[in-house]
Amino acid sequence: MERLELKEVQKLEGHTDRVWSLDWNPATGHAGVPLVFASCSGDKTVRIWEQNLSNSLFSCKAVLEETHTRTVRSCAWSPSGKLLATASFDATTAIWENVGGDFECVSTLEGHENEVKSVSWNASGTLLATCSRDKSVWIWEVQPGNEFECVSVLQGHTQDVKMVRWHPTEDILFSCSYDNNIKVWADEGDSDDWQCVQTLGEPNKRRKL
Repeated sequence: MERLELKEVQKLEGHTDRVWSLDWNPATGHAGVPLVFASCSGDKTVRIWEQNLSNSLFSCKAVLEETHTRTVRSCAWSPSGKLLATASFDATTAIWENVGGDFECVSTLEGHENEVKSVSWNASGTLLATCSRDKSVWIWEVQPGNEFECVSVLQGHTQDVKMVRWHPTEDILFSCSYDNNIKVWADEGDSDDWQCVQTLGEPNKRRKL
């Protein structure tokens, strides 16, 4: 079997503190559109990187700053690639839009009591989920004019919630926490009545006979 060897082809420098996360823009990398991704850091900034089609190297095209006041922990592009959500330890989630080549913060989501650890869009881009050290998961509905309405606050974890991720095709949300559990959430009906439908945790320990 042929051995696969990975080689470093480029080091991207610019952030001045640890880099926490990155996310590819799903609307790029095809039909002649160069690949674009976002990275976020403890330096309170988000950087937008674009690949040069001629040499395949990436360069920083924008620095999103002066919005978050603490570490930016997570970033996620909407399925259309038009909006970028960034979650911060300052307890807010910012929504950015590319307007004429410049990224503008078009909305700031507030409500979590402290650090927001993760952010995730559903497959259709109509819902956004955030989670926090405050042990809660929030679900936001996208409204016209880049407005966001919180439609549900999910209280089920007993410790810091570290990450949220939507099912690839359905409106089912997964959250994982320091409480050693993964919780599965679904909307039971049409009334935004989100419920935990399953908890994936440690198996029950069998007593020795």
